[in-house]
Amino acid sequence: MKLRYLAQAAIVGAAAVLVGCAPGATPATPNAAQQSVPVSKGGSGTRVPAGTIWDLFGIGKDANAGLEVNRYLWNASLDVLNFLPIESVDPFTGVIVYGYGLPPGGGTAYRGTVYISSPALDARSLNVALQTRSGPVSADTRRAVEDAILSRARQLRIAGGR
Repeated sequence: MKLRYLAQAAIVGAAAVLVGCAPGATPATPNAAQQSVPVSKGGSGTRVPAGTIWDLFGIGKDANAGLEVNRYLWNASLDVLNFLPIESVDPFTGVIVYGYGLPPGGGTAYRGTVYISSPALDARSLNVALQTRSGPVSADTRRAVEDAILSRARQLRIAGGR
């Protein structure tokens, strides 16, 4: 039992020594503001000292940096599948989840998920999953919906003046 407590104390002591020897662990200096980095872009101005243990965990980095979806595909997906109720959306990852709904003039209820994987306006950026109450739809139906979304996205782009 005593050996266990000694081992724990040694580990805690070693960790304290390593943290104390970190490059940013020196006592505060008059120019300490120059040794800190902002936590987020345009945030509240909170600063974290550079070279701390928090750098190992990625704390202070903008989690949404670099995540982009094509706005024309996003809006076209909302336009084409407007007969379906929206259950959830995540514009950062490009996922739109729809609930069950009836298309105009149809008798079968559908639900779907749209995933926009990149900012490019092409077919590889768009993935659509459709389902009825009895299971997944045919590949032709899914492809027809994808084509309708891509066509609408191109129309929106042309109307946008690009």
